[in-house]
Amino acid sequence: MNLESISASINSIVIEAGHYIRDQRKNFSYDKVSDKGLNQLVSYVDIETEKMLVEKLSKLLPEAGFITEENTSDIGRLTYNWIIDPLDGTTNFIHNVPVYSVSVGLAHIQEIVAGAVYEIGRDELFTAYKGGGTWMNGERIQVSEATALKDALMATGFPYYDFEQMEEYLSVLRYLMQETHGLRRMGSAAVDLAYVACGRFEGFFEYGLNSWDVAAGILLVKEAGGRISDFKGKEDYLFGQSIVASNEQLHQDIMSIINKNFN
Repeated sequence: MNLESISASINSIVIEAGHYIRDQRKNFSYDKVSDKGLNQLVSYVDIETEKMLVEKLSKLLPEAGFITEENTSDIGRLTYNWIIDPLDGTTNFIHNVPVYSVSVGLAHIQEIVAGAVYEIGRDELFTAYKGGGTWMNGERIQVSEATALKDALMATGFPYYDFEQMEEYLSVLRYLMQETHGLRRMGSAAVDLAYVACGRFEGFFEYGLNSWDVAAGILLVKEAGGRISDFKGKEDYLFGQSIVASNEQLHQDIMSIINKNFN
């Protein structure tokens, strides 16, 4: 499999999907929104974008299955799988807050081997394939070189439907508010991971995530020299619903704070 060639094709497909989303936002209205569950909003834009991605990615790699947020494909999991979030940051999109993205990752079993995140508002394409480094709009990028939390800007995502670990989460926030440059909540985990990959954020952590939120971003961080784990310090971050991403120097410091608060 020529991952470099596949990555180039993913990039084109993701950009096309992003341009569709941008065009739809111009005349978008809230009456086109429905609710999948508590604070889990969806619109026709999510669904139509996912259909577009599934159609084009099926042609690119017919032997691959699909894991998608909106369940528009009836092709189940295979050895290779496309993991798709057609619009990561739907709530931002609906409220016209300009941080949302298209995220596509290609997994071989549970290892992401190619992926792209297109942040639509800033027209920034983050892309990587296994062994090929991480790139933003054609320029090679790397994670931050910060070595101390006091020099770090951290990102997270607030719980919006699973509040069982709220106290533990708030304890971590309390510590990081006092010991870092600050915390940011962008509203798109894919963008958060892309920003870790290019050094804008020194670290990102969140729980309650799905594979389509993080698949492409995982590879972006790894290929940019960063480190990924779940909240237990293990490697169940793709399907385990928790993730910590940072550079090598800060990862253990962040993990120690999470371990003190999360069981």
